[in-house]
Amino acid sequence: MANVVLEFKASAGDSEPQNRPVLIVGQLNNLAQTNWTQVKGKLQPAVSEKVWQAALTALNPNPTDSCPLYLSHAAVAALPSRVSRHNSPSSAHFLSRLVRTCLPGGTSRCILVVCERSDVFASACAIARAFPIFSRRSASSRRTEKKEVTVEFITVGQDNGPLDPTILQCLANAADGVRLAARIVDTPCNEMNTDHFLEEIKAVGTELGISPVIIRGEDLKQKGFGGIYGVGKAAVNPPALAVLSHKPDGATQTIAWVGKGIVYDTGGLSIKGKTNMPGMKRDCGGAAAILGAFKATVKQGFKDNLHAVFCLAENAVGPAATRPDDIHTLYSGKTVEINNTDAEGRLVLSDGVVYASKDLSADIILDMATLTGAQGISTGKYHCAVMTNSEQWEMACVSAGRSSGDLAHPLVYCPELHFSEFTSAVADMKNSVADRENATSSCAGLFIGSHLGFDWPGVWVHVDIASPVHAGERATGFGVALLMALFGQASDDPMLNQVSPLGAARMNAASGDPMVRDSKRRRLV
Repeated sequence: MANVVLEFKASAGDSEPQNRPVLIVGQLNNLAQTNWTQVKGKLQPAVSEKVWQAALTALNPNPTDSCPLYLSHAAVAALPSRVSRHNSPSSAHFLSRLVRTCLPGGTSRCILVVCERSDVFASACAIARAFPIFSRRSASSRRTEKKEVTVEFITVGQDNGPLDPTILQCLANAADGVRLAARIVDTPCNEMNTDHFLEEIKAVGTELGISPVIIRGEDLKQKGFGGIYGVGKAAVNPPALAVLSHKPDGATQTIAWVGKGIVYDTGGLSIKGKTNMPGMKRDCGGAAAILGAFKATVKQGFKDNLHAVFCLAENAVGPAATRPDDIHTLYSGKTVEINNTDAEGRLVLSDGVVYASKDLSADIILDMATLTGAQGISTGKYHCAVMTNSEQWEMACVSAGRSSGDLAHPLVYCPELHFSEFTSAVADMKNSVADRENATSSCAGLFIGSHLGFDWPGVWVHVDIASPVHAGERATGFGVALLMALFGQASDDPMLNQVSPLGAARMNAASGDPMVRDSKRRRLV
């Protein structure tokens, strides 16, 4: 998969399956609406209309099913006919699986997706997840030829016309962002330390014409970033705060995405066990997702100020490592007694969100992180956990999850009951809870929010992606599609506007009341 070039086209033209193997995939009712004339160019003469109809009749998805059409060169696969209200109507996770298992081999292949137009974006991102980039297998390094996979869509339902070039470009950029995030997360720390991550940020900045702001090493300490500095000071490669800023003319709001970029998490002196430490290269998943989403979103024309803030550190063990009982002063000015050095993500993110508020004057701050193992217990392997000070944004995150395929579900937001878990006798707070059976994922988010202040007037959203950031041993690029959809209303792109839950029409329908907003709040708040 590492050498696959993914292309989205309105039409790749007709070709016999022997020359270009093809997978046709969709919900059974959508496949049934497809005219033979729409697919025959990909199948004839090897597959007749009679064989095509017989294959559709044979499909019995439970939850999925597939049927070969011609040897190993052509297949049709069916997605679940129905999903629950907490799943994506696109069946994005099942689509990724079907692509991985049913797509025929070859150097030039085609995926033909049959779906409603509202599911196009999620389907494209789901397909991107099936083609990870990173590999260090020796056979892969010797293989120089590129494999091409062309993705086409047949839309059914009310708006069933062909996709125009602007939509195809949006899909291509989104897929590129997903694969970029997954590549960074898959890359081990000997190749993705803080220095390497900064190079990735600089490369995206160069492509977009943006020069990053970087504060690192001892400068972090001098400027008061006690969280980031304290976590990363024992590592060979120094910690850093990096910022990419998109500031278009006419912007009326300022949005900041803050990503946890722990390139490796040993747990520090509160060291992880030998079975829990493998896989901790993925602890930079939040920062990776924000980088991929920032690149794709800015390319699609973002109308408001957008800052991507990366909190980068390696939580290493060494003579300079933070000790339990140490007290750090964070960028908020609040003091934190360390009682668990493995609760490091909340420390770096607290510095990041306060920087977004104080230095970037953000109206909306979203932090994204592989923050807690408890997230997988709270919301599972497929749904990220969302906590926010705004009920409207809580609903929007869930809706954006369904429309993007990056599923989301709320955590309890109740600081008056839960924040007392961090009570310290000698500092403003401890960094880990007293009772690990009391809503630990919620408490971890509250720690971050407390440094902004629970009375902070802006919108704050915390997204914990610890479990969905990977599926088995591979990264998923989770978070890119969610961010693009959630903030799609501030984009010039029609596809992102369509999947955004924060458009005026959608919010009016949800509330039942007309929405009156001044120019300052015209889009997202």
